[in-house]
Amino acid sequence: MDKMNHSSAEAEAETIEPLRYLSKEEMTAIETELLRDYRFGQQQLIEIWGQACALAITKVYPRSSLTKKQPTVLVICGPDQNGSIGLVCARHLRIFDYEPTIYHPKRSSHSLHQDFTVQCEKMDIPFLSYLPTEVQLINDAYNLVVDAMLGLEADCSNIKEPYPGILATLKQIKIPIISVDVPSGWDVEEPCQDGINPDVLISLMAPKKCASNFSGKHFLAGRFLPYDIQKKYELNLPDYPGTDCLVEL
Repeated sequence: MDKMNHSSAEAEAETIEPLRYLSKEEMTAIETELLRDYRFGQQQLIEIWGQACALAITKVYPRSSLTKKQPTVLVICGPDQNGSIGLVCARHLRIFDYEPTIYHPKRSSHSLHQDFTVQCEKMDIPFLSYLPTEVQLINDAYNLVVDAMLGLEADCSNIKEPYPGILATLKQIKIPIISVDVPSGWDVEEPCQDGINPDVLISLMAPKKCASNFSGKHFLAGRFLPYDIQKKYELNLPDYPGTDCLVEL
């Protein structure tokens, strides 16, 4: 009887496929399919992802755990989709009674990006006109930094100013960094040896190849993905706890 149970357990273990870490090409294909075939809207996806990022931050860094008197968070946004996700994340952090400040050096002319910017302004979230180069000023003013600069779209071999300077500053700060989807400056396809070193990574839809050896806290926000897409791309996503939209990997 014990032998039969042991064989059954082995067979069950063999059917559990490992979580897949995807390439830039695969992620682009999934997003295109969501927009074209499943009729998701770009604004809808960005809202889902931005809220999930804010929720992940509240799980790892609840307000009661922050060391400073005020629950301050610096959110650094880029000009592309990751930047829009950062704006939504900041808005939800404000709703959750954190005190986000946004640094957004190169704003996009895309109407969606502008809409998300206005929503933050209407909630009285302050925008920095410049990022202090003196690292201690950042360490003293904020509990956390959210890196929503250079995501899946960025070419890490050709990063243009002001982002190299910002990355140089982030490499020196002592407070925790939370990166959205792909840590800024990392190549999507492979682990980075010389980039920023975030404490938390929030992967969107599925983890990317660059995160295969990530040693910090790693969350996945992808519960909304239709089952047919999960099956087609063999994502092998983990089970999400209860009704949560996040799972820690």
